[in-house]
Amino acid sequence: MKRHLLSVLFILVMSNILVAQEVAFEEYDLNNGLHVILHRDNSAPVVTTAVMYHVGSKDEDPQKTGFAHFFEHLLFEGTKNIERGEWDKIVASNGGQGNANTYLDRTYYYETFPSNSLETGLWLESERMMHPIIGQVGVDTQKEVVQEERRLRVDNSPYGAYFEQICKNLFFKHPYRWAVIGSLEHLASATLDDFKNFNKTFYVPNNAVLVVAGDFETEKTKKMISDYFGPIPKGAEIERNQIKEDPITSTLYATYHDPNIQIPALFMAYRTPGQAERDAYVINMISTYLSDGESSKLYKKLVDDKKMALQVFAFPLDGEDYSAYILGGLPLGEYTIQDLKDEIDAEILKLQTDLISEKDHQKLRNKFENGYVNSNSGVEGIANSLAEDYMLYDDTNLINTQIDIYRSITREEIREVAKKYLKVNQRLELEYLPEQQDAN
Repeated sequence: MKRHLLSVLFILVMSNILVAQEVAFEEYDLNNGLHVILHRDNSAPVVTTAVMYHVGSKDEDPQKTGFAHFFEHLLFEGTKNIERGEWDKIVASNGGQGNANTYLDRTYYYETFPSNSLETGLWLESERMMHPIIGQVGVDTQKEVVQEERRLRVDNSPYGAYFEQICKNLFFKHPYRWAVIGSLEHLASATLDDFKNFNKTFYVPNNAVLVVAGDFETEKTKKMISDYFGPIPKGAEIERNQIKEDPITSTLYATYHDPNIQIPALFMAYRTPGQAERDAYVINMISTYLSDGESSKLYKKLVDDKKMALQVFAFPLDGEDYSAYILGGLPLGEYTIQDLKDEIDAEILKLQTDLISEKDHQKLRNKFENGYVNSNSGVEGIANSLAEDYMLYDDTNLINTQIDIYRSITREEIREVAKKYLKVNQRLELEYLPEQQDAN
Protein backbone atom coordinates (compact mmCIF):
# COMPACT_ATOMS: atom_id res chain seq x y z
CA MET A 1 0.00 0.00 0.00
CA LYS A 2 2.81 2.39 0.90
CA ARG A 3 4.54 1.69 -2.45
CA HIS A 4 1.26 2.34 -4.27
CA LEU A 5 0.80 5.68 -2.51
CA LEU A 6 4.37 6.70 -3.34
CA SER A 7 3.77 5.83 -7.00
CA VAL A 8 0.60 7.95 -7.07
CA LEU A 9 2.43 10.86 -5.44
CA PHE A 10 5.24 10.57 -7.99
CA ILE A 11 2.77 10.65 -10.87
CA LEU A 12 1.03 13.70 -9.40
CA VAL A 13 4.35 15.51 -8.93
CA MET A 14 5.42 14.72 -12.50
CA SER A 15 2.05 15.87 -13.83
CA ASN A 16 2.43 19.17 -12.01
CA ILE A 17 5.94 19.61 -13.42
CA LEU A 18 4.74 18.97 -16.96
CA VAL A 19 1.79 21.34 -16.59
CA ALA A 20 4.14 24.00 -15.19
CA GLN A 21 6.34 23.57 -18.24
CA GLU A 22 3.64 24.72 -20.66
CA VAL A 23 5.11 27.51 -22.76
CA ALA A 24 3.01 30.61 -23.39
CA PHE A 25 3.84 32.60 -26.51
CA GLU A 26 2.55 35.24 -28.89
CA GLU A 27 3.26 35.29 -32.63
CA TYR A 28 2.66 37.73 -35.46
CA ASP A 29 4.10 38.83 -38.81
CA LEU A 30 5.76 42.06 -39.85
CA ASN A 31 4.80 43.58 -43.19
CA ASN A 32 8.04 42.31 -44.74
CA GLY A 33 7.10 38.71 -43.92
CA LEU A 34 9.29 38.22 -40.85
CA HIS A 35 7.50 35.92 -38.40
CA VAL A 36 7.91 36.95 -34.76
CA ILE A 37 7.41 34.75 -31.71
CA LEU A 38 7.53 36.18 -28.19
CA HIS A 39 7.78 34.07 -25.03
CA ARG A 40 7.82 36.18 -21.89
CA ASP A 41 9.31 34.71 -18.72
CA ASN A 42 10.29 37.21 -16.06
CA SER A 43 11.51 34.62 -13.56
CA ALA A 44 15.19 35.37 -14.33
CA PRO A 45 16.83 38.50 -15.77
CA VAL A 46 18.00 36.90 -19.03
CA VAL A 47 16.69 36.97 -22.57
CA THR A 48 17.50 35.07 -25.76
CA THR A 49 17.22 36.65 -29.19
CA ALA A 50 17.26 34.10 -32.01
CA VAL A 51 16.75 34.08 -35.75
CA MET A 52 16.23 30.92 -37.76
CA TYR A 53 16.47 31.06 -41.54
CA HIS A 54 14.75 28.45 -43.67
CA VAL A 55 17.93 27.57 -45.50
CA GLY A 56 20.15 24.55 -45.12
CA SER A 57 22.31 22.32 -47.22
CA LYS A 58 19.29 21.06 -49.18
CA ASP A 59 18.84 24.54 -50.69
CA GLU A 60 22.25 24.56 -52.37
CA ASP A 61 23.17 24.15 -56.00
CA PRO A 62 24.58 20.61 -56.44
CA GLN A 63 27.67 22.24 -57.97
CA LYS A 64 27.99 24.75 -55.13
CA THR A 65 27.56 22.78 -51.94
CA GLY A 66 28.57 23.93 -48.46
CA PHE A 67 27.14 27.45 -48.84
CA ALA A 68 24.64 27.30 -45.95
CA HIS A 69 27.29 26.11 -43.51
CA PHE A 70 29.73 28.65 -44.92
CA PHE A 71 27.23 31.45 -44.24
CA GLU A 72 26.93 30.31 -40.64
CA HIS A 73 30.51 31.57 -40.35
CA LEU A 74 30.46 34.38 -42.90
CA LEU A 75 27.62 36.30 -41.28
CA PHE A 76 29.76 36.91 -38.21
CA GLU A 77 32.31 38.79 -40.32
CA GLY A 78 30.71 42.17 -39.78
CA THR A 79 28.16 44.58 -41.20
CA LYS A 80 28.02 48.17 -42.37
CA ASN A 81 27.77 49.20 -38.72
CA ILE A 82 29.85 46.47 -37.07
CA GLU A 83 33.53 46.28 -37.97
CA ARG A 84 35.26 42.97 -38.67
CA GLY A 85 36.24 41.20 -35.47
CA GLU A 86 33.88 43.25 -33.31
CA TRP A 87 30.85 40.96 -33.18
CA ASP A 88 32.05 38.68 -30.39
CA LYS A 89 33.49 41.64 -28.50
CA ILE A 90 30.09 43.36 -28.49
CA VAL A 91 28.39 40.23 -27.23
CA ALA A 92 30.97 39.63 -24.49
CA SER A 93 31.10 43.26 -23.35
CA ASN A 94 27.34 43.16 -22.78
CA GLY A 95 27.60 40.02 -20.66
CA GLY A 96 26.20 37.76 -23.34
CA GLN A 97 27.00 34.62 -25.24
CA GLY A 98 25.90 33.38 -28.64
CA ASN A 99 26.47 30.90 -31.39
CA ALA A 100 25.07 29.50 -34.63
CA ASN A 101 24.49 26.15 -36.27
CA THR A 102 23.45 24.78 -39.64
CA TYR A 103 21.67 21.62 -40.67
CA LEU A 104 19.87 20.11 -43.64
CA ASP A 105 16.93 22.51 -43.62
CA ARG A 106 17.74 25.54 -41.48
CA THR A 107 20.39 27.88 -40.11
CA TYR A 108 20.10 29.24 -36.58
CA TYR A 109 21.72 32.23 -34.87
CA TYR A 110 21.17 33.26 -31.25
CA GLU A 111 22.44 35.42 -28.39
CA THR A 112 21.56 35.29 -24.71
CA PHE A 113 22.03 38.49 -22.71
CA PRO A 114 21.13 39.96 -19.37
CA SER A 115 17.66 41.32 -20.02
CA ASN A 116 18.84 44.94 -19.95
CA SER A 117 20.82 44.19 -23.15
CA LEU A 118 17.87 42.89 -25.18
CA GLU A 119 18.12 45.83 -27.56
CA THR A 120 21.73 44.87 -28.32
CA GLY A 121 20.60 41.40 -29.36
CA LEU A 122 17.86 42.77 -31.61
CA TRP A 123 20.26 45.25 -33.18
CA LEU A 124 22.86 42.56 -33.86
CA GLU A 125 20.41 40.23 -35.59
CA SER A 126 18.84 43.05 -37.59
CA GLU A 127 22.31 44.07 -38.73
CA ARG A 128 23.07 40.51 -39.77
CA MET A 129 19.89 40.43 -41.83
CA MET A 130 19.94 43.93 -43.31
CA HIS A 131 23.56 45.04 -43.58
CA PRO A 132 25.91 42.06 -43.91
CA ILE A 133 29.18 42.70 -45.69
CA ILE A 134 29.80 39.94 -48.22
CA GLY A 135 33.34 40.91 -49.16
CA GLN A 136 36.40 39.13 -50.51
CA VAL A 137 38.38 39.50 -47.29
CA GLY A 138 35.68 37.86 -45.22
CA VAL A 139 35.08 35.14 -47.79
CA ASP A 140 38.78 34.27 -47.97
CA THR A 141 39.07 34.26 -44.18
CA GLN A 142 36.10 31.95 -43.68
CA LYS A 143 37.24 29.60 -46.44
CA GLU A 144 40.31 28.92 -44.32
CA VAL A 145 38.13 28.46 -41.21
CA VAL A 146 35.85 25.96 -42.94
CA GLN A 147 38.82 24.09 -44.41
CA GLU A 148 40.29 23.71 -40.94
CA GLU A 149 36.91 22.63 -39.54
CA ARG A 150 36.62 19.92 -42.17
CA ARG A 151 40.14 18.70 -41.49
CA LEU A 152 39.43 18.58 -37.76
CA ARG A 153 35.93 17.08 -37.79
CA VAL A 154 35.91 14.95 -40.94
CA ASP A 155 39.22 14.26 -42.66
CA ASN A 156 41.37 13.72 -39.56
CA SER A 157 38.72 12.54 -37.10
CA PRO A 158 38.11 8.83 -36.46
CA TYR A 159 34.81 7.85 -38.11
CA GLY A 160 34.41 11.51 -39.06
CA ALA A 161 33.20 10.82 -42.60
CA TYR A 162 30.34 8.50 -41.66
CA PHE A 163 27.62 11.15 -42.19
CA GLU A 164 28.98 12.12 -45.58
CA GLN A 165 29.19 8.49 -46.65
CA ILE A 166 25.66 7.71 -45.51
CA CYS A 167 24.23 10.74 -47.30
CA LYS A 168 25.85 9.94 -50.64
CA ASN A 169 24.79 6.29 -50.52
CA LEU A 170 21.26 6.64 -49.11
CA PHE A 171 20.00 9.51 -51.28
CA PHE A 172 20.40 9.76 -55.04
CA LYS A 173 18.11 12.58 -56.22
CA HIS A 174 17.33 14.66 -53.15
CA PRO A 175 19.88 17.28 -51.99
CA TYR A 176 20.24 15.44 -48.69
CA ARG A 177 22.71 13.37 -50.69
CA TRP A 178 25.58 15.69 -49.73
CA ALA A 179 26.73 16.48 -46.22
CA VAL A 180 26.08 19.84 -44.56
CA ILE A 181 29.75 20.81 -44.63
CA GLY A 182 29.69 20.42 -48.42
CA SER A 183 32.60 20.45 -50.80
CA LEU A 184 35.74 22.49 -50.21
CA GLU A 185 36.35 22.43 -53.96
CA HIS A 186 32.95 24.04 -54.54
CA LEU A 187 33.68 26.76 -51.99
CA ALA A 188 37.14 27.35 -53.43
CA SER A 189 35.81 27.82 -56.96
CA ALA A 190 32.83 30.00 -55.98
CA THR A 191 32.88 33.66 -56.93
CA LEU A 192 32.02 36.60 -54.72
CA ASP A 193 28.83 37.05 -56.74
CA ASP A 194 27.85 33.46 -55.95
CA PHE A 195 27.96 34.25 -52.25
CA LYS A 196 26.15 37.57 -52.67
CA ASN A 197 23.36 35.90 -54.62
CA PHE A 198 22.97 33.17 -52.00
CA ASN A 199 22.65 35.82 -49.29
CA LYS A 200 20.17 37.86 -51.30
CA THR A 201 18.01 34.80 -51.94
CA PHE A 202 17.78 33.20 -48.51
CA TYR A 203 18.75 35.60 -45.71
CA VAL A 204 15.64 37.73 -46.01
CA PRO A 205 12.86 38.45 -43.49
CA ASN A 206 10.18 36.45 -45.30
CA ASN A 207 12.41 33.36 -45.02
CA ALA A 208 13.05 33.75 -41.30
CA VAL A 209 11.54 33.60 -37.84
CA LEU A 210 12.63 35.85 -34.96
CA VAL A 211 12.17 34.55 -31.42
CA VAL A 212 12.56 36.57 -28.24
CA ALA A 213 12.36 34.44 -25.11
CA GLY A 214 12.90 35.54 -21.53
CA ASP A 215 12.65 38.64 -19.39
CA PHE A 216 11.25 41.61 -21.34
CA GLU A 217 8.41 44.10 -21.52
CA THR A 218 6.10 43.07 -24.34
CA GLU A 219 5.05 46.40 -25.83
CA LYS A 220 8.52 47.90 -25.55
CA THR A 221 9.98 44.82 -27.25
CA LYS A 222 7.43 44.95 -30.07
CA LYS A 223 8.39 48.57 -30.69
CA MET A 224 12.09 47.69 -30.88
CA ILE A 225 11.38 44.78 -33.23
CA SER A 226 9.39 47.09 -35.49
CA ASP A 227 12.14 49.70 -35.45
CA TYR A 228 15.02 47.32 -36.12
CA PHE A 229 13.44 44.73 -38.41
CA GLY A 230 10.51 46.56 -40.00
CA PRO A 231 12.64 48.57 -42.49
CA ILE A 232 14.35 45.44 -43.89
CA PRO A 233 13.07 44.86 -47.44
CA LYS A 234 11.13 41.71 -48.21
CA GLY A 235 12.96 39.25 -50.42
CA ALA A 236 11.71 37.53 -53.54
CA GLU A 237 9.57 34.45 -53.01
CA ILE A 238 11.69 31.32 -52.82
CA GLU A 239 10.79 28.44 -55.08
CA ARG A 240 11.59 25.02 -53.66
CA ASN A 241 11.31 21.89 -55.74
CA GLN A 242 9.88 18.85 -53.99
CA ILE A 243 12.31 16.16 -55.07
CA LYS A 244 11.16 12.59 -54.47
CA GLU A 245 13.45 9.62 -54.07
CA ASP A 246 12.66 6.26 -55.64
CA PRO A 247 11.92 3.64 -52.97
CA ILE A 248 14.78 1.38 -51.91
CA THR A 249 13.79 -2.16 -52.90
CA SER A 250 17.06 -4.05 -52.47
CA THR A 251 19.85 -3.71 -49.95
CA LEU A 252 22.39 -1.00 -50.74
CA TYR A 253 26.04 -1.80 -49.98
CA ALA A 254 28.93 0.60 -49.52
CA THR A 255 32.47 0.44 -48.16
CA TYR A 256 34.63 3.28 -46.91
CA HIS A 257 38.27 3.13 -45.77
CA ASP A 258 39.21 5.57 -43.02
CA PRO A 259 42.96 6.03 -42.36
CA ASN A 260 42.18 7.37 -38.87
CA ILE A 261 40.73 4.18 -37.39
CA GLN A 262 41.94 0.75 -36.32
CA ILE A 263 38.59 -0.84 -35.45
CA PRO A 264 36.00 -1.32 -38.21
CA ALA A 265 32.43 -0.12 -37.79
CA LEU A 266 29.05 -1.13 -39.12
CA PHE A 267 26.52 1.52 -40.10
CA MET A 268 23.06 0.45 -41.24
CA ALA A 269 20.83 3.29 -42.45
CA TYR A 270 17.14 3.27 -43.34
CA ARG A 271 15.41 6.07 -45.22
CA THR A 272 12.43 7.15 -43.10
CA PRO A 273 9.66 9.83 -43.25
CA GLY A 274 10.19 13.53 -42.65
CA GLN A 275 10.41 14.57 -39.03
CA ALA A 276 6.86 15.94 -38.80
CA GLU A 277 5.27 12.59 -39.70
CA ARG A 278 3.87 10.48 -36.88
CA ASP A 279 5.96 7.49 -37.97
CA ALA A 280 9.09 9.60 -37.39
CA TYR A 281 8.11 9.95 -33.73
CA VAL A 282 7.73 6.18 -33.49
CA ILE A 283 11.19 5.73 -35.05
CA ASN A 284 12.57 8.01 -32.33
CA MET A 285 11.09 5.74 -29.69
CA ILE A 286 12.52 2.66 -31.42
CA SER A 287 15.94 4.30 -31.46
CA THR A 288 15.76 5.02 -27.74
CA TYR A 289 14.57 1.49 -27.02
CA LEU A 290 17.43 -0.12 -28.94
CA SER A 291 20.40 2.00 -27.99
CA ASP A 292 19.92 4.90 -25.61
CA GLY A 293 22.06 4.30 -22.57
CA GLU A 294 23.59 1.28 -20.92
CA SER A 295 20.19 -0.24 -20.11
CA SER A 296 19.09 -0.30 -23.78
CA LYS A 297 18.55 -3.60 -25.55
CA LEU A 298 21.52 -3.51 -27.93
CA TYR A 299 23.97 -2.20 -25.34
CA LYS A 300 23.05 -4.81 -22.75
CA LYS A 301 23.11 -7.61 -25.31
CA LEU A 302 26.21 -6.79 -27.37
CA VAL A 303 28.40 -4.82 -24.96
CA ASP A 304 27.54 -6.13 -21.51
CA ASP A 305 26.30 -9.69 -21.94
CA LYS A 306 27.95 -11.12 -25.07
CA LYS A 307 30.90 -8.70 -25.13
CA MET A 308 30.76 -8.67 -28.92
CA ALA A 309 30.93 -4.91 -29.36
CA LEU A 310 33.08 -2.09 -28.09
CA GLN A 311 30.17 0.24 -28.71
CA VAL A 312 26.70 0.17 -30.27
CA PHE A 313 24.53 3.07 -31.41
CA ALA A 314 21.15 3.85 -32.88
CA PHE A 315 19.94 7.34 -33.71
CA PRO A 316 17.61 9.15 -36.10
CA LEU A 317 18.78 11.96 -38.38
CA ASP A 318 15.79 14.27 -38.66
CA GLY A 319 15.02 16.07 -41.90
CA GLU A 320 12.10 18.09 -43.16
CA ASP A 321 11.58 16.02 -46.32
CA TYR A 322 13.09 12.69 -45.32
CA SER A 323 14.80 11.39 -42.24
CA ALA A 324 17.25 8.56 -41.77
CA TYR A 325 17.51 5.98 -39.03
CA ILE A 326 21.04 4.76 -38.38
CA LEU A 327 22.25 1.95 -36.16
CA GLY A 328 25.36 -0.15 -35.85
CA GLY A 329 28.44 -0.66 -33.76
CA LEU A 330 32.13 -1.49 -33.42
CA PRO A 331 32.98 -5.20 -33.14
CA LEU A 332 35.22 -6.28 -30.30
CA GLY A 333 38.10 -8.77 -30.47
CA GLU A 334 37.52 -11.64 -32.88
CA TYR A 335 33.94 -10.67 -33.64
CA THR A 336 33.19 -9.25 -37.07
CA ILE A 337 30.88 -6.75 -38.69
CA GLN A 338 28.76 -9.65 -39.89
CA ASP A 339 28.43 -10.94 -36.32
CA LEU A 340 27.10 -7.56 -35.18
CA LYS A 341 24.76 -7.38 -38.16
CA ASP A 342 23.27 -10.77 -37.30
CA GLU A 343 22.69 -9.85 -33.67
CA ILE A 344 21.18 -6.45 -34.47
CA ASP A 345 18.88 -8.01 -37.07
CA ALA A 346 17.76 -10.57 -34.49
CA GLU A 347 16.80 -7.75 -32.11
CA ILE A 348 14.96 -5.90 -34.89
CA LEU A 349 13.08 -9.10 -35.73
CA LYS A 350 11.88 -9.27 -32.13
CA LEU A 351 10.55 -5.72 -32.47
CA GLN A 352 8.75 -6.68 -35.66
CA THR A 353 7.29 -9.86 -34.19
CA ASP A 354 6.55 -9.26 -30.52
CA LEU A 355 5.18 -6.36 -28.53
CA ILE A 356 7.72 -4.72 -26.25
CA SER A 357 6.92 -5.21 -22.58
CA GLU A 358 4.65 -2.79 -20.76
CA LYS A 359 7.55 -2.02 -18.45
CA ASP A 360 9.82 -1.06 -21.37
CA HIS A 361 6.99 0.96 -22.90
CA GLN A 362 6.54 2.98 -19.73
CA LYS A 363 10.30 3.44 -19.47
CA LEU A 364 10.30 4.92 -22.98
CA ARG A 365 7.52 7.33 -22.09
CA ASN A 366 9.38 8.42 -18.97
CA LYS A 367 12.54 9.13 -20.98
CA PHE A 368 10.70 11.27 -23.49
CA GLU A 369 8.86 13.16 -20.76
CA ASN A 370 12.16 13.87 -19.02
CA GLY A 371 13.62 15.03 -22.33
CA TYR A 372 10.64 17.31 -22.86
CA VAL A 373 11.10 18.91 -19.45
CA ASN A 374 14.84 19.36 -19.91
CA SER A 375 14.59 20.85 -23.40
CA ASN A 376 12.17 23.51 -22.17
CA SER A 377 13.89 24.25 -18.87
CA GLY A 378 15.62 27.44 -20.04
CA VAL A 379 14.98 30.31 -22.42
CA GLU A 380 17.67 29.18 -24.90
CA GLY A 381 16.04 25.78 -25.32
CA ILE A 382 12.58 27.29 -25.55
CA ALA A 383 13.70 29.77 -28.23
CA ASN A 384 15.17 26.97 -30.32
CA SER A 385 12.05 24.79 -29.94
CA LEU A 386 9.68 27.62 -30.87
CA ALA A 387 11.69 28.47 -33.97
CA GLU A 388 11.94 24.85 -35.18
CA ASP A 389 8.32 24.03 -34.40
CA TYR A 390 7.13 27.00 -36.43
CA MET A 391 9.53 26.61 -39.34
CA LEU A 392 9.99 22.86 -39.75
CA TYR A 393 6.74 21.50 -38.31
CA ASP A 394 4.38 24.36 -39.21
CA ASP A 395 2.99 24.27 -35.66
CA THR A 396 4.45 26.64 -33.08
CA ASN A 397 2.30 25.15 -30.33
CA LEU A 398 4.02 21.80 -30.87
CA ILE A 399 6.29 22.90 -28.02
CA ASN A 400 3.32 22.16 -25.76
CA THR A 401 1.75 19.19 -27.54
CA GLN A 402 4.66 17.12 -28.85
CA ILE A 403 4.93 15.17 -25.63
CA ASP A 404 1.30 14.08 -26.08
CA ILE A 405 2.26 12.49 -29.40
CA TYR A 406 4.89 10.37 -27.69
CA ARG A 407 2.48 9.49 -24.88
CA SER A 408 -0.07 8.28 -27.43
CA ILE A 409 2.29 5.90 -29.27
CA THR A 410 1.29 2.33 -28.55
CA ARG A 411 3.28 -0.87 -28.39
CA GLU A 412 1.39 -2.03 -31.45
CA GLU A 413 2.51 1.05 -33.39
CA ILE A 414 6.13 0.39 -32.46
CA ARG A 415 5.85 -3.11 -33.86
CA GLU A 416 4.11 -1.98 -37.07
CA VAL A 417 6.55 0.85 -37.78
CA ALA A 418 9.47 -1.53 -37.25
CA LYS A 419 7.88 -3.89 -39.78
CA LYS A 420 7.25 -1.06 -42.25
CA TYR A 421 10.66 0.62 -42.30
CA LEU A 422 13.31 -1.64 -40.78
CA LYS A 423 13.50 -4.11 -43.64
CA VAL A 424 16.77 -5.58 -44.86
CA ASN A 425 15.92 -4.78 -48.48
CA GLN A 426 15.22 -1.13 -47.62
CA ARG A 427 18.52 -0.17 -46.03
CA LEU A 428 22.08 0.84 -46.66
CA GLU A 429 24.83 -1.32 -45.17
CA LEU A 430 28.00 0.72 -44.85
CA GLU A 431 31.14 -1.13 -43.79
CA TYR A 432 33.47 1.50 -42.39
CA LEU A 433 36.95 0.02 -42.40
CA PRO A 434 40.54 0.87 -41.53
CA GLU A 435 42.56 1.80 -44.57
CA GLN A 436 43.18 -1.17 -46.90
CA GLN A 437 41.33 -3.67 -44.71
CA ASP A 438 39.05 -6.05 -46.54
CA ALA A 439 35.38 -6.24 -45.59
CA ASN A 440 34.29 -9.11 -43.35
